[in-house]
Amino acid sequence: MSINSALLAGVSGLTANSAALAAISQNIANVNTIGYKRTQAEFQTVINSQAAGAGYSSGGVLASARHFTSQAGQLQRTASTTDLGIDGQGFFVVTEKAEGLDASDTRMFTRAGAFRVDDLGYLKNTAGLYLQGWPVDAEGNITTDPSDLNRLRTINVGSVGGTAEATTRVQVNANLFSSQTPSAAATLAATAPADPDAYNPATNSMAMWDPVSTTGVKPDFEITVPISDSKGGQRTVAISFLKSTTANQWYAEVRAIPGDDVVTGAGLTNGQIKTGLVAFTQDGRLDVAAMAGLGAAALFTDPTNATLSFGASDAGAPAATGVNWAPGLGISAQNITFDLGGATGGLTQADSDSFVDSVLTNGTAFGVLEGIEIDDMGFVTASFDNGVTRRIAQVALATFPSPDSLTITTGNAYRVSQDSGTYNLKPPGTGGSGMIAASQLEASTVDLSAEFTGLITTQRAYSASSKIITTADEMLAELISIKR
Repeated sequence: MSINSALLAGVSGLTANSAALAAISQNIANVNTIGYKRTQAEFQTVINSQAAGAGYSSGGVLASARHFTSQAGQLQRTASTTDLGIDGQGFFVVTEKAEGLDASDTRMFTRAGAFRVDDLGYLKNTAGLYLQGWPVDAEGNITTDPSDLNRLRTINVGSVGGTAEATTRVQVNANLFSSQTPSAAATLAATAPADPDAYNPATNSMAMWDPVSTTGVKPDFEITVPISDSKGGQRTVAISFLKSTTANQWYAEVRAIPGDDVVTGAGLTNGQIKTGLVAFTQDGRLDVAAMAGLGAAALFTDPTNATLSFGASDAGAPAATGVNWAPGLGISAQNITFDLGGATGGLTQADSDSFVDSVLTNGTAFGVLEGIEIDDMGFVTASFDNGVTRRIAQVALATFPSPDSLTITTGNAYRVSQDSGTYNLKPPGTGGSGMIAASQLEASTVDLSAEFTGLITTQRAYSASSKIITTADEMLAELISIKR
């Protein structure tokens, strides 16, 4: 009967508009939810089969929810370095637990990037979901895999301890006084080398100098260089100079202070690391050709490749003229390259008082964790108070063929569905995935003006559907009242 079908159509209208009201309510309630994607009820006509001559049978309306998951929200600046937004496509991979994950544990996907460091050092968002990424291996490399979720690990910044960086390079900018008068020890070294008071790097050296007892040879000038060992310990190396009677030549010794920081092989004493001559050109620059011509007598045969090598503390006895760190220090082998002939500086010999302009070194003392930074490529980097930085992991982003078809779960997260297609894991900024925006959060995509407008039209449509029912009821009452 057509009146009955009208009643049913009115009921379907009430049901459909109730669903639309629920979607609008959900949107309005989540207007300030980070990363929330609006939902909209979409209506479709229901048509009943029509029998010829039997009148018209109305089918009504059916509502289905459409999720605008792929719609990007505005990125808003925050003060936290662990707040993350995605500028483009993709989702963060998250889990409900931080540790002990296996293949059976559920992985979810979200755009809600308000992550904080929990009490165990894991990055967790406001819904309690833990951020996943590719870890850095022992050699500092990151191996990505587009399809294996089991390669991902929960990113933990609490497991990062202090760090140190050994010195590998030293730049010396200093001048030696060209008019320096050769000392008695240097003069005797040239005229009577067998004299006990003559300078001799093995028997009467600058490393032996003691200002109290006046033993050894007092340097004409000395440069001290602070260096860091493999554990961040601070060591000191001194470069002592003694003017030779030969024009444009200086005796030089490199030694450790104190001398017992090193163990030396034959030919070195009192903490000496290297001894030899330094030659200068007539315009006061290092004479590379002259030092090459001196051969083994030069401090460095090739001043452009002036490297000191220290063996590890646990190495065996050093060879002749070799140097190891002392066993008690327990530190690693170390090579330090000296830049003595810079284009605008270096070691010079001019007719001016000897002075040190600057000594520049790399390497740092032991430092503690100061902060965490995440760049646009998703690299999570620990910063230490000694200036050292170290990569921890890289955030993984998942993309889908049909992100709007993902299944919504509690916590503003999504799960894979049959219609969404399988995930593809990508580093940020590659293969269609967006860039990471640190210290930014993605706002909800809800537009209040549109939602309130929809609220009015839905209310009116609901009222209209109720009128269908009351009108059909009145018509049925009229029909029944035909027979009195």
